[in-house]
Amino acid sequence: MDKKVIAPSEMIINPDGSIFHLHIRPEQLTDNVILVGDPDRVNMVAEFFDSKTFEVSSREFHSIGGTYKGKPIMCLSHGIGPDNIDIVMTELDALANINFSTREVNDTHRTLSLIRIGTSGALQPELKLGTPVIAEKSIGFDGVLNFYDGRNEVADLDFENAFCNHVDWNPLWAKPYVVDADAGLVARIGQSDMVKGNTISAIGFYGPQGRELRLPLANPDLNNRIETFNHYGRKITNYEMESAPLQGMAKMLGHKAMTVCSIIANRMNHDATPNYKTAIRDLIATVLDRI
Repeated sequence: MDKKVIAPSEMIINPDGSIFHLHIRPEQLTDNVILVGDPDRVNMVAEFFDSKTFEVSSREFHSIGGTYKGKPIMCLSHGIGPDNIDIVMTELDALANINFSTREVNDTHRTLSLIRIGTSGALQPELKLGTPVIAEKSIGFDGVLNFYDGRNEVADLDFENAFCNHVDWNPLWAKPYVVDADAGLVARIGQSDMVKGNTISAIGFYGPQGRELRLPLANPDLNNRIETFNHYGRKITNYEMESAPLQGMAKMLGHKAMTVCSIIANRMNHDATPNYKTAIRDLIATVLDRI
């Protein structure tokens, strides 16, 4: 049987042999990848590395590779939003599992471990600012996974249906999907100092998360409905914008992924702190030590 050959129009390889958006070459990829939203935060993560082997930057995608306590590791920024995760996950998997010379899928699958460290807004009043919350389950409002075959096989359909019924989901919006984080990563990274939560990945920062500035909201009581959702003891803990497509695409592609976010705002208590860098730095150190 002939192998599938990926056409140049479907996977663009730069003249230097790197993948189109990330500008990373296959030999630079490490099995453990730290993901962050802010390109500047890559430098903060890399400050903990023993050594640095490469650094590339293209648009919002900034990456630094090196070692941490002797183990190869890299940090990559994905920018803001679930559409960027579609790019990042697809291109990281291509680097791991497609031969860039022949454009054929490799015979042996390479599995990556991907840990996203981010910031988030709490949806339960008891979650204090600075609390690290793991997206043990992540609810995607973005619809990215709905464009791929096999979406239902990686989703928690019971949770998904219960959530849609409870909040009276607007049919004009993309169908939500619910995906678990990798259990092994959660067990290794998430200890007693972290909350194991159920996180929403929103498609935007303002209206899609219930923030109203000048434009009125189509469903102004959505966050109140979300706060009261309870599925067999599981409540929705927080909002962010990337964990669901990350965890969903990772499962579909045969990788391991999880997200842990520091709470920098509480939407129910209406409080927030812009001075969160110390908490993020501490969280980065903790995650690196537990990889």
